[in-house]
Amino acid sequence: GNLEARIEETMAAWEKQYGRSDTAQTTGARFIHVLHQARQRYGRRCVVLIDEYDKPILDVLDTGYATTVDGERRLLEDRNREILKSFYSVFKTADEDLQFVLLTGVTKFSQVSVFSGFNQPADISMDRRYETLCGITQEELEHYFAGPIHELAEDYGCTDDDMRGQLRHQYDGYHFSKGMVDVYNPFSLLNAFASLDIQDYWFASGTPSYLVRLLNHTQEDLNELTGRYYRPEEFVDYKADVEKPLPMIYQSGYLTIKGYERTYNRFLLDFPNNEVKNGFVSLIAADYLKPQENMKNWVIDVVESLKHGDVEQLRKLFTSFLASIPYSMRAKKDEAEKERFFHYTLYLIFRLISVYTVYTEKEQSQGRADCIVETDEYIYIFEFKRDGTADEALAQIEAKGYARPYEADPRTLYKIGVNFSSETGTVEDWRTV
Repeated sequence: GNLEARIEETMAAWEKQYGRSDTAQTTGARFIHVLHQARQRYGRRCVVLIDEYDKPILDVLDTGYATTVDGERRLLEDRNREILKSFYSVFKTADEDLQFVLLTGVTKFSQVSVFSGFNQPADISMDRRYETLCGITQEELEHYFAGPIHELAEDYGCTDDDMRGQLRHQYDGYHFSKGMVDVYNPFSLLNAFASLDIQDYWFASGTPSYLVRLLNHTQEDLNELTGRYYRPEEFVDYKADVEKPLPMIYQSGYLTIKGYERTYNRFLLDFPNNEVKNGFVSLIAADYLKPQENMKNWVIDVVESLKHGDVEQLRKLFTSFLASIPYSMRAKKDEAEKERFFHYTLYLIFRLISVYTVYTEKEQSQGRADCIVETDEYIYIFEFKRDGTADEALAQIEAKGYARPYEADPRTLYKIGVNFSSETGTVEDWRTV
């Protein structure tokens, strides 16, 4: 298979440099020989760095892909695990030739069963001593990258302080321990400096298809997973579990620690920054809704309408987008499923919009408003109904007093009641006051 061929290519290149054993036949034995020869040549023990050690397993996880080995059909996931096991198990035998081994990956070592016979590596994922190991801190950014920040600011026509703010919202926000030290994504940050353009570099570098497959198996939605407190065992003991996708989402970098509650030893998990939120929610929304419209362009059109107070254009945009969702995606068996689809669709839409505006699901003294969006000049209070009326939605805004906190706010306030039809799948009634 591809994995075996890739390992063979790499091994052959090492053997060309360090020599091949006449007796070693297996991949593991050949690797041991290479490590020993490298130590003999340079007089120093080897350091082994393996990035994404579990990628060959995750790439085929839950796909059903199979291969034939000695006439027997085997799942590619299991076959790749066996190959990796034979490769990684050499570390114990080669102990005398090794200084240390560093592996990065998503799934926990003990859960993947590829290190049989090898002393389990120490998990430093949440160790405060290493929390800034794989990123750039704010102090490092300002000390080492003052020049690139200024150059990028000039290109964008803003001050250095404004540019630092843009970079922080786009690429900062990772935390890997109770210490809560902010860490920037170095891949995206360096690409932004190199190209003088703030884009979604990290997310565009690879689609986490295995996460989409995992989420398709669970009844949990993103709104049920994000912005909540968890005990460490709920997201640290990570394995490729289709019933519990949270650990995989966290370890893949799409959620991060946003707060720590010492009394109960609980961690708040949410999206780290705009790059990740926009990319991941767009991916999930496209897979869940399968709209015929281009989601990114649609979101930008909505944001522009919000900025300019164009509520009629908002109505048209929501109507057309929801109408573009295929019937097969919104056809649900019972009322509970219909209600779930309705609320999750709205959640995904406003999560995408929140990348560009202030979006909140605010708790008021008499209840929670469905959605409040704030721009520099406008405030929008949305209330949504399914198979009801827009007047009922507006009446709830008034009865619950959702607009009271904004009575002294000089910005223009719109109260918008919207009713969606389960039959047509789109806006049936929209009223603005």
